[in-house]
Amino acid sequence: GGLRSAAREQVWVLMLDARHRLICCETVAVGSINSSRLLPRDVLAPALRAGAAALVVAHNHPSGEPSPSRADRVVTEALRSAAALIGIPMLDHIIVAARGHHSFREVEGWDVVAAA
Repeated sequence: GGLRSAAREQVWVLMLDARHRLICCETVAVGSINSSRLLPRDVLAPALRAGAAALVVAHNHPSGEPSPSRADRVVTEALRSAAALIGIPMLDHIIVAARGHHSFREVEGWDVVAAA
């Protein structure tokens, strides 16, 4: 069940409190990710409404392959900059797939305290 086996691509935002505990989780997009479809406001508006102190974005790859596409990378950078700008750091973007997952924080060595 859940993201790993979903037939369509879905984007989730996990809203966290100041101690990085989960406040709530919301699906913000269904369908393929690209910069024209997923805007920073789609991710940041729910986080602002929830009073989140930080957030994590997750989405699935129905293909089963977790490695990020070029679009995933472009969207991730845009979301990360926008989140940093409004003071709700994006701690990670996780791609979930049948054959494992990809964590931008782990792979790209993100500094969790401050986004560039």
